[in-house]
Amino acid sequence: MSDDEAFLREAIRLAGEHLEAGHGPFGALVVHGDEIVGRGWNSVTVSLDPTAHAEVLAIRNACQSLASFSLAGCTLYTSCEPCPMCWAAAYWARVDRIVYAATRGDAARAGFDDAQIYEELIVPTSARRMQMRQLLHAEGLGVLERWAAMPNKVLY
Repeated sequence: MSDDEAFLREAIRLAGEHLEAGHGPFGALVVHGDEIVGRGWNSVTVSLDPTAHAEVLAIRNACQSLASFSLAGCTLYTSCEPCPMCWAAAYWARVDRIVYAATRGDAARAGFDDAQIYEELIVPTSARRMQMRQLLHAEGLGVLERWAAMPNKVLY
């Protein structure tokens, strides 16, 4: 059995274990080398937090464990293909790769359909279902320009 299979089985086990406790059917691990540095399971309905997906919680846990906002050199193992939010979080965390079991199609058939979000990602901002309105551009830009000029900022 490969390490990928062993770690993925642990992510699937976490999903099943916490499913019985009233959580959603997703589990995730972050692994650095051969060590699990973060664990997470879907807690959306339990914590009343729509961002409490297994992958996001595993990433948060791993960052705390490693005392770093960067998970470069790590792999995210997840019981299901990540949704757009979790996929983006993995990018922001600089995870090297993602290994998953079930597909987003499998999740859709179980009642978790992210298809509309994937579709919205390629639509121009003005044509998206959720209205987006830009205001106070100069004021917002001013903060970004101050950040860009700071000599002692921590880049991420």
